[in-house]
Amino acid sequence: QVQFVESGGGLVQPGGSLRLSCAASGSSFSIYAMAWYRQAPGKQRELVATVTRGGSTRYADSVKGRFTISRDNAKNMVYLQMNSLKPEDTAVYYCNTSPTGPWWGQGTQVTVSS
Repeated sequence: QVQFVESGGGLVQPGGSLRLSCAASGSSFSIYAMAWYRQAPGKQRELVATVTRGGSTRYADSVKGRFTISRDNAKNMVYLQMNSLKPEDTAVYYCNTSPTGPWWGQGTQVTVSS
């Protein structure tokens, strides 16, 4: 019912910033809470941030004060603004509904390295 395409990742120095985008296709996007997840090498996938249909947000402790999740229901888009990036933020980042549905995009690689 919903398909996701993530973009905006890349290589950045510690302390730098990136803005990730997620394009969602399918019906009734605006009814779902959305989330960003990430998976670092050798680690399990973890929840990074969520945003409800009404715009309420929640963040993992590790990214509070540094990341901002937002959505544009008219454009079927979800964003993740990442500031003050750290090497431990290096991971493949995915978007999905929250709770997750069965459809996952390809993810976008974020590498933070000096």
